[in-house]
Amino acid sequence: MAGFDVDFFVIGGGSGGVRAARIAAEHGARVAIAEASRWGGTCVVRGCVPKKLMVYASEVSRMLDDARGQGWTIPEASFDWPTFIAKKDTEVTRLSAAYLNRLKKAGVHIHETRARLADAHTLELDDGSRITAANILVATGGRPRMPDAASKSTQRWISSDEAFHLHTLPKTIAILGAGYIGVEFAHILAGMGSKVTLVHRHEHVLSGFADVEAAQVVEAGIRAHGIELVIADHVSGDFDVYMAATGRVPMTDGLGLVEAGVVLDRRGAVVVDEWSRTNVPHIYAVGDVTQRVQLTPVAIREGHAVADTVFGKRPTSIDHELIPTAVFAQPPLAQVGMTEAAARERGHDIHVYRSRFKPMRYAVSARDEQVFIKVIVDKPTDKVLGVHIVGPDAPEIVQSIAIAVRMGATKADFDRTYALHPTTAEELVLLR
Repeated sequence: MAGFDVDFFVIGGGSGGVRAARIAAEHGARVAIAEASRWGGTCVVRGCVPKKLMVYASEVSRMLDDARGQGWTIPEASFDWPTFIAKKDTEVTRLSAAYLNRLKKAGVHIHETRARLADAHTLELDDGSRITAANILVATGGRPRMPDAASKSTQRWISSDEAFHLHTLPKTIAILGAGYIGVEFAHILAGMGSKVTLVHRHEHVLSGFADVEAAQVVEAGIRAHGIELVIADHVSGDFDVYMAATGRVPMTDGLGLVEAGVVLDRRGAVVVDEWSRTNVPHIYAVGDVTQRVQLTPVAIREGHAVADTVFGKRPTSIDHELIPTAVFAQPPLAQVGMTEAAARERGHDIHVYRSRFKPMRYAVSARDEQVFIKVIVDKPTDKVLGVHIVGPDAPEIVQSIAIAVRMGATKADFDRTYALHPTTAEELVLLR
C-alpha cells in the first residue's frame, strides 16, 4: 500500500484494537497504534479484570459464613480495603504491560498519545506528528454515562471507573442503575462491608439484560445480602458516596470522524456493517464504540476479523447471535441464547423447562439459596434456543453449554447425555 506511512492505523489500545493491530502485523502489514491512557482499555484497566478480582475478594465473607456452618471455627475476620486495592492495581499493571509487550513483539509501532482524524487518511497525534494510513480502525471504547443530577449536585458522585480507585471503602453508598454494573458493584461493596442501596426505575433488576425469571432470582439474592432495593429514577437520602451505573456511551467526541465523512448514530456510536466497516470503505470500527455488543470477547473477535479480512486474505464477517454472557452477582447469573420473552416475540412455539433446587454445597451450611435453571426449546425442531442459570459456577457451566447450543443441540441431545453426579450442571441433562 504505497503512498502511505502505514497500512493500518488503530486508534485505541483496548482489547479489540490491540488484537486487530497484532494480527494485522502478523499478516505482514505495517501497523501503528495510539493509546492515550493505559494499554488494555476498559476490560483490563477499569472493567472485567479488576471487577472480577473484586468479586473474588467480596465473596470471602460468604465463604467464611458457610465454613462456620460446616463446622469450622473461624475468628472474626476483617477486610482491609487499601491492601486489596494495592494488590489489584499490581495485577492490572502486569496485564497492561503484557498487552503492550505483545504489540511490540508483533512489530507494531507504538504511540502513547491521543490520535484523531485530520482527514480520511491522515492521523493527527497530540505529540504533533501526522501519520497517513491506507486503512484505519477506530477502537476507542466507551465511558460511563453520568446522570444530569450528578453534574448539578454537591454530593460525591462517582462512576464505575472511580469505584476501582476509592481511597476508602464507603460506609454507605447509593448506586443508581440496576443493570449488570450496578448489580455487580452492589454485591461487591456489600460483601466488603458497605451498606448499599440500589436504586432503579424498572419493575425488576437487570431489565433488558436477562430473562425475567432469572432476574427475579438475582433480585432475591440482592435482598438476602442486606442490600436495599428502591424503585425510583433518582437517589434520595444521605450517603457517603453516590455511584452512577446507568450505562456507557461511545467515545467518539473529538476524533474527527464526522469531518472525515464517517456516519454516527444518534447515540454517537460508529455505524458499521457485518464486516465492521463504516460508510467510508477504508475506515473500520470495533468494540464498544459501535454499541453493538459491549463485551470484551466480542471486541476481540471483531478486531481479529477486521485484520483477517483486510490483511489475511480471509474475509470474516461477525455473527452476534448466541453470545454467552454473565452477571457476576452472588450467586451469579449466566445465559446463552434467547430469553423466553424473546423466543415468543420471534414467533417460536416453545417448551420451557425449569428447575429450582438447593445445591449440595449448602446442604450442611444451611445457606438459604437455590439454583435456578431454565431452558427454552423450540417445539417443532426440539432445538435448544436458550439456557439461563443462576447459581454457583453458573458462568463456567454456561461457557461449556454454549458450545452445544452453538452447534444446534436439541433437547433430545441433552437428554441422551449422561449426568455427572453430584453436580449442579447435571440438572441440564435431567430436565423433564
